[in-house]
Amino acid sequence: MISLAHAQTAAASSDPTGGLMGLLPMILMFVVLWFLMIRPQMKKAKEHKALLGALAKGDEVVTQGGIVGKIVKVGENYVTVEIAEGTEVVVQKPSIGLVLPKGTLKSL
Repeated sequence: MISLAHAQTAAASSDPTGGLMGLLPMILMFVVLWFLMIRPQMKKAKEHKALLGALAKGDEVVTQGGIVGKIVKVGENYVTVEIAEGTEVVVQKPSIGLVLPKGTLKSL
């Protein structure tokens, strides 16, 4: 009876990789997920944060809702955008999606 138990443990420990081959597909899937999804999203978030930090009075912007206007006032969390002469809208900074080149509003 003891010889049978000893034989079973010897067969299980004969795996030279120590069970690493069973984890290899999981590790490869995580690496692929990192490079295809997580890393590009982190890069895009970093670029958007830099864009928000560089906002200044007079910049022409597009909000994520599609409103185009010129920044009149920049606060810590909010931005006042002039969308038409005499019409100003207060929006949150993270809702600014794009900074347009100067003079774009005149061509619209």
